[in-house]
Amino acid sequence: MSCLTRRRFLLASSIAALARSASLDQVRLGVTTDEIDEDLLTAARFLKEFHLTWAEIRSVWGKYNTVQPLDKIREAKGILDQHGIRLSILSTAFFKIPLPPDTPQGRATLDNQWSLLDAAMERAQIFGTDRIRVFAFTYEDGETPDDKAYPRIAELVREAAHRAKARGFRLALENVGNSYVWTGAQAARLLKAIPDSNFGLTWDPNNAGAAGERSFPDGYKLLDPARIFHVHLRDYRTNAAGKVEWCAVGEGEFDNLGQIRALVKARYKDTFTLETHYKSPLGKAHASRTSLTALLKVIERV
Repeated sequence: MSCLTRRRFLLASSIAALARSASLDQVRLGVTTDEIDEDLLTAARFLKEFHLTWAEIRSVWGKYNTVQPLDKIREAKGILDQHGIRLSILSTAFFKIPLPPDTPQGRATLDNQWSLLDAAMERAQIFGTDRIRVFAFTYEDGETPDDKAYPRIAELVREAAHRAKARGFRLALENVGNSYVWTGAQAARLLKAIPDSNFGLTWDPNNAGAAGERSFPDGYKLLDPARIFHVHLRDYRTNAAGKVEWCAVGEGEFDNLGQIRALVKARYKDTFTLETHYKSPLGKAHASRTSLTALLKVIERV
């Protein structure tokens, strides 16, 4: 390689690196750590390898973060700090249950959920994030969601938002499969019913797509971007049997580039998480690596 050619190559490489750095400043990307490895140190090293400075924590060291003792949470925070990684959002399973009946037994179930929210806020404070991922109740496969339950669901989620606001936290409700909030349209409905400034959405357009909604652009257009506090990214495809399956980013039908561009255009400043869900025969880390490599190429085009 001649000196001139080498200089041009190094210059092009530097420009490409700067472009990626600028994009990652604009698209604040992380990965759900347990989709890399349950061992947080292993996950942190993975993130550092890709120069990512954000992470979402759900399960860590084999347990949901909300049941890990506080000394383990402080240990986890230390690992993130050592690797220059910040927690984008604390994932919880709060209200990811069937709607409890208004009976003594149902009220006892709700008491357990309020304790779960308290535990989440305590851990989020240690991690240094004000965002907590929650849900809006679920139903079983084959069941039809009861529209008459919606006012009570809105009332309970609103109460959760009030409790979180009193302690300085934002709730980012995720639209998820078999939930009363699965699509963009359903998310927009609940956001309208609960206008509290600390209540918003973890927008997962792939989950909405799995419900049959054309989540981008149609479902997304129903949402106020200012109410989106966090975004999950992955990819999906519909198999020959007509069922949705998760796949590596770029191998499916979701328009990640269009969705990210739309959010950037709307001046979205919060975080994104790759939550690949894709299953690789070579393991979780390989699946996340495959999707992350493809997603970074998408971000370079934003």
